[in-house]
Amino acid sequence: MRYAHEVGKVRAAEQALMARLPEGTLMQRAAAGLAAVCAGLLPRVYGADVVLLVGGGDNGGDALYAGALLARRGARVTGVAAGSKIHEAGLAALRGAGGRLAEDAGIEDADLVVDGLTGIGGTGGLREPYAELARRASEANGMVVACDVPSGVDASSGRVEGVAVRADVTVTFGTHKPGLLIDPGAAFCGVVELVDIGLDLPDPDVVAAWPVDIAPPEPGPESDKYRRGVVGILAGSDEFTGAAVLSVGGAVRGGAGMVRFASVPHAVEVVRHRWPEVVTAVIRPRDGVDQVGRVQAWVVGPGLGTGADGEALVEAALSTDLPVLVDADGLTILARRRDLLRREAPTVLTPHAGELSRLLDVEREIIEARRLEHVRRAAAELSAIVLLKGSTTLVAEEDRPVRVNPTGTPRLATAGTGDVLSGLIGALLAGGMQALDAAAAGAYLHGLAARLSSDGAPISAFDVVSALPDAFRSLAE
Repeated sequence: MRYAHEVGKVRAAEQALMARLPEGTLMQRAAAGLAAVCAGLLPRVYGADVVLLVGGGDNGGDALYAGALLARRGARVTGVAAGSKIHEAGLAALRGAGGRLAEDAGIEDADLVVDGLTGIGGTGGLREPYAELARRASEANGMVVACDVPSGVDASSGRVEGVAVRADVTVTFGTHKPGLLIDPGAAFCGVVELVDIGLDLPDPDVVAAWPVDIAPPEPGPESDKYRRGVVGILAGSDEFTGAAVLSVGGAVRGGAGMVRFASVPHAVEVVRHRWPEVVTAVIRPRDGVDQVGRVQAWVVGPGLGTGADGEALVEAALSTDLPVLVDADGLTILARRRDLLRREAPTVLTPHAGELSRLLDVEREIIEARRLEHVRRAAAELSAIVLLKGSTTLVAEEDRPVRVNPTGTPRLATAGTGDVLSGLIGALLAGGMQALDAAAAGAYLHGLAARLSSDGAPISAFDVVSALPDAFRSLAE
């Protein structure tokens, strides 16, 4: 896992470590790591043109000391101060190594630009002259390296208000910061390189998985279709049969031992035609879900409709003692029936920002601007695992680090892909995964399948279904 800590925890760990070290040691460690990454990005350090954009904080000092190390190796290093305040010891080190300070420099044509304008404490939009320097850095022809976090990106949330430096590489110190993993900030970071400076940190606030961290259930020698997990899906209607087909497809290709599907006659006929391996049943909503047969987890909501029949099915599924995933129309029903969430068994909710706005009674724009804040709030208020879809999908459970999915792609912003995700997570739940792990693994595999199926081209939801076996296979490899 990649672990990320919010600014307050990082600051506290830095202060505790600095109290035990000689003055300046921590900055020297950060600068050495930054200089090493910068040197590795240049074809050759000797003779390279390096420009440092220097603010008045510690990141400006990091940039100056790193510039001094590069200057000692023969680089032509010029610092550009964004204001009257500058780290004096760092500036002395730069000058002592042969570097210089100038009012302006050839930012656009430099081989390497180092962004040390603001640090992890920067919040709100960049003001002048910082904003203009950030614009010029983003348009530079050479490589752009950000110190700790690109200037203009909120380190704790990923918010970007106005201009921000668009880096090719971000060198972050001690730990990742949430804003490096969560869009829109993550999109400004490029490749993130972590430099260990010896911080003793508490539990993380946010985590992001590596492929090795994703472990979907694997069938063993004694497996049969029941041991692998039976997922029940309540989806579709006379009007929306596609949602039923896609959610069932996500479950079939997601490794379920058996899929039981129940709906109105027309949806059942369409699903039976496309997925003959699925056990289907026509359901009378008022009779509950026992008529469907034994399952280990439920998926309810895609294409279900939001009327009385749909509400009866959502209530019936949530009245069981099994894990339940609620999506799409089911979430709209829950917005008016939050009482249904008072249950002991795990509940997974998979809203996009608009659906979460109805659940929390918060404007969509506010949720999109503060995704991390609101997914945590939703998990606490709704007593559920909440998967907030978006350019960065977040998965939250109360009092646990938020999971950030690293495989998402804008190509998933097309109709039906959420239905595929609901079936896929349902299969993982039925297979025995803990609810938080199932939601995070489902998001990871879903994004990976989208990337594998896209290859730079537009995709459909069914392309994602078709690519799920390749996504599973890539994990195994």
